[in-house]
Amino acid sequence: MSPAKKNKASLSAPIHNPTIAVYPGTFDPITNGHVDIIKRAMQMFDRIVIVIAINATKKPLFSIEERIEMIEQCFGSSNHRIEVKTTGGLIVDFAMENGACAIVRGLRAVSDFDYEFQLALMNRKLQRRVETVFLMTGFRWIYISSSIIKDAARHGGDVSGVVPAHVKTALQEKFS
Repeated sequence: MSPAKKNKASLSAPIHNPTIAVYPGTFDPITNGHVDIIKRAMQMFDRIVIVIAINATKKPLFSIEERIEMIEQCFGSSNHRIEVKTTGGLIVDFAMENGACAIVRGLRAVSDFDYEFQLALMNRKLQRRVETVFLMTGFRWIYISSSIIKDAARHGGDVSGVVPAHVKTALQEKFS
């Protein structure tokens, strides 16, 4: 191939820029529903930045460090595609600062949609280059939330099967 043809061919070849998505939440603690959403998002994006959103109005059970450790333990060999960070600011700003093209949000029920839709519209107004991608939670996890799990664990309920085993252990330790 002549140098001119080679240069023309390389200019027309698509350049793959890794796609990055952020998945925000308090993850207090991470649940199997969260893990399901993250694994499915990994099929759509090259990298997922799990962002622990610091919300001054919430009183978390687990420290930031504990939540980061629990999240990282969930993904073992996939860790090269997953990063865990924190922010106290706007998620859409965080997404831009981290080169993300999308914010992943999980929906459990129709009741989640109204709030999530409003949030997505505001994020779109603030930054048009960041899309919101909604993923429906798997049917197995539709009824669970971190709050419900913490309440069950606080009262001695068995949370096996709704959180990873190491999270169940951490909950038992917190409430013993």
